[in-house]
Amino acid sequence: MITANLTGKTALIAGGASGIGFAAARMLGQSGATVCINHLAGDPVAPDRIAQLRSTGIDAHAAEGDVSDPGSARIMVTNAIQTLGGLDILINNAGTSGGAQPIAFGELDKMTEEFWQQILSTNLLGVFRCTSAAADALRASRGAVVNTASISGFGVRGSSIAYAASKAALINLTRSLSVALAPDVRVNAVAPGFVDTPWTQGWSDERRAKAVARTLLKRMAAPEDIAEAMLYLAAGAAYVTGQTIILDGGTAP
Repeated sequence: MITANLTGKTALIAGGASGIGFAAARMLGQSGATVCINHLAGDPVAPDRIAQLRSTGIDAHAAEGDVSDPGSARIMVTNAIQTLGGLDILINNAGTSGGAQPIAFGELDKMTEEFWQQILSTNLLGVFRCTSAAADALRASRGAVVNTASISGFGVRGSSIAYAASKAALINLTRSLSVALAPDVRVNAVAPGFVDTPWTQGWSDERRAKAVARTLLKRMAAPEDIAEAMLYLAAGAAYVTGQTIILDGGTAP
């Protein structure tokens, strides 16, 4: 695992109460950062996760809010910055697949207007909302943004056409935001493949086995594998911006 010294630094992790987001919060906190974990109102897991971080000496705080809602997203970011006293790192990890089961690309009627709105408002617009709300604080600290994209954004089949399209757009948005916030703020993304998170734990054994078989490394990623790349982009990589790193274990198309 790579290490960094983030003592005195602050981080907001959107979608930070589970999976990749929680692994990132823990890794940033272990490196010395004070962290705010964004979660939805009423999330039963979030309080325990924050307590878990605090029990290990990490200075962790809650940042309740829904990135898919414009007003909620801006209030959440503003409150988090006030709690932290500034912002050095923004991890845009909040996302949704829109449902527990994938939708075959040919089943167009299942991808309703409401489904599209849910996907895009969270996976794409949510990233823009949070980054826009945090822009001044990030410029002041010469900070960094790391977005969670997906290999589906590069043409690997995702859980639905809408999901894949949202992640392809996010990769483009990452590049555009790197231009918008240059030279003060670096903006990059990670594009995970098959990761062992709550999203994928409900998959059938057959589907999981097929996903693993497609990787050169013959294993699924742990959330920490993705968080490690996030730490690199947030705390190091001083000359890297506008890029998306693929983290798929060498997945065949």
